[in-house]
Amino acid sequence: MKAIVVGTGYVGLVTGACLADTGVHVSCIDIDERKINMLKGERLPIYETGLEEIVRRNMKKGRLEFGTSLAEFLQGAEVIFIAVGTPPDEDGSANLRHVLAVATAIGEALQDYAVVVTKSTVPVGTSAKVKAFIAAAMDKRGRKISFDVASNPEFLKEGAAVQDFLSPDRIVIGTDSMRARNVLDQLYKPFQLNRYRIIHMDIASAEMTKYAANAMLAARISFMNDMANLCEFVDADINQVRNGIGADPRIGSKFLYPGVGYGGSCFPKDVKALIHTGKYYGHRLRLLEAVEAINEDQKQVLFKKLLYFLDNDLEGKQIAIWGLAFKPNTDDMREAPALTIIEALIKAGAGVRAYDPMATGEARKQIAADVIYAQNEYEAVDGADALMLLTEWPEFRLPDWKRVKRLMQLPLVLDGRNIYNPQQLRSLGFVYHGIGTKNGTLAALEKSLYAGA
Repeated sequence: MKAIVVGTGYVGLVTGACLADTGVHVSCIDIDERKINMLKGERLPIYETGLEEIVRRNMKKGRLEFGTSLAEFLQGAEVIFIAVGTPPDEDGSANLRHVLAVATAIGEALQDYAVVVTKSTVPVGTSAKVKAFIAAAMDKRGRKISFDVASNPEFLKEGAAVQDFLSPDRIVIGTDSMRARNVLDQLYKPFQLNRYRIIHMDIASAEMTKYAANAMLAARISFMNDMANLCEFVDADINQVRNGIGADPRIGSKFLYPGVGYGGSCFPKDVKALIHTGKYYGHRLRLLEAVEAINEDQKQVLFKKLLYFLDNDLEGKQIAIWGLAFKPNTDDMREAPALTIIEALIKAGAGVRAYDPMATGEARKQIAADVIYAQNEYEAVDGADALMLLTEWPEFRLPDWKRVKRLMQLPLVLDGRNIYNPQQLRSLGFVYHGIGTKNGTLAALEKSLYAGA
């Protein structure tokens, strides 16, 4: 079987490499010559756990190839995935420019029947537009070639995308053609050997399923952040609350972790796009409007805690940051809370020394300010007036706290992911604050201790 994947970002590259690993001949196409040249040289433009090994293995086997011309690789392809970006426009809607450009290119070059699959996250109705653009391009050629359009949204978690693809909890396929359905069933058959995971539905429902899933997960995060902030006022501990409600099988324990807000390539833009879709049809999604507002506010919570301890004066203070990526096991900096926090620190006159195991390169591209990037976590805290933990990388979980305390100018730890034991750090002489972890009644006392440190 032969497939084409247009787009070599997280979704496209993972899709192409993992399909090739099942024996499918896959051609990955991208108009970015720099990315294609990197891939041809067996260098990946992104970091994703386990992906590099699969790419290299399938390139050597001749099952995975890369190019910039769709027409060059189209011959014999039974499935064509559109996996290009859909960045948000200024009004929050998904920008479909790249998706529809691919549709036009397909219509200009298609020679035989194929199923065109929208893998990109797109609003309801996009597949119909893709079909129309392909048909219009064919009309200009004076050709009538049979094709089908389907929706096959991805549900990959960055940092675990390869595992998610190889062992999916579900595969959603939206079609209006039995022929297309049969082709995609065949393509995904290797992933069904232990359990049938495909959920078939109509195209519009498949497109909506992706947005609804991300919006629900984003809502859980914002709910927990709102609860965590309330816990600080009433002297409750959000970690204990999380355990209590997560034990309820109607709720479950996943995505109940408070922090400094969600980021990444999916949740922020998908929530915005779904809000925009609601407005377009005259239906306000008031819950999602609140989810988005809470998330934006949450990105400031740790910065406000820092201001509190430093008497609203950060001029000349040195702040250490552990973690820049929006989550561990990825170098993705899109909508990362670190961007908002660092911008606020620089604006307030603070110096920033940051360390991230993987995302430093991406951070340099997105942060124009004069941030010092450390080689390790201890170099980052050397001479710091405070440490802010923003990304819960495994290597940050058990640092040498005695060494950290010796290196820091003042012993303030602001834990944006609640991964540390407050009692342990306080027993070592640190002033510790997490998110919703019984900080409220201790704040005044800790501030006075910190001021005298």
